[in-house]
Amino acid sequence: MKSDVTEKVRDIVAGLIVVAVLTGLDQYTKVLAARYLPGRPVEIIKGVFKLQYLQNTGAAFGLFSNQMIFFYVITVAFLALAVFFYLRAPRGRRFLPLRIIALFLMAGALGNFIDRVSFRYVRDFLYFCLIDFPIFNVADIYVTCSAAAIFALMLWFYKDPDLDELEKAIRFRRTEEEK
Repeated sequence: MKSDVTEKVRDIVAGLIVVAVLTGLDQYTKVLAARYLPGRPVEIIKGVFKLQYLQNTGAAFGLFSNQMIFFYVITVAFLALAVFFYLRAPRGRRFLPLRIIALFLMAGALGNFIDRVSFRYVRDFLYFCLIDFPIFNVADIYVTCSAAAIFALMLWFYKDPDLDELEKAIRFRRTEEEK
């Protein structure tokens, strides 16, 4: 029993450290972008990719512009789900990729949430001009890559027995049989 508690506490501390480091990296890149890029885009690959500062009051493509309450509610709910999943997902090597993805999702959501609360906009600065993709930031990379990784894992790595075990672990109520 004691080792279970110790292991769980270690997982929580490790998760907090990972989220703090990832969020810190996101915030640091945004500080640099806000300091050095406004009015001075930097072309990294001519005609393909540049650093270009943007204060984004919405989501990608300007969706939900200035809808801060919406973003606050969605982000808090998303963070709560990611934390719940991280804490309830089975431990062990098989589900480690999903638990790591949950940490990246938390960091991505938290990074943009900090911006929205602090500035009422998100600091974006990465721009693929070749395809005119919306300007984004490091937190957006965490969330987008995590979503792609979840999709790939569910499609090619996890099988039905894995999904059954995962579902059983994260279920809110357990029946007497499962206890």
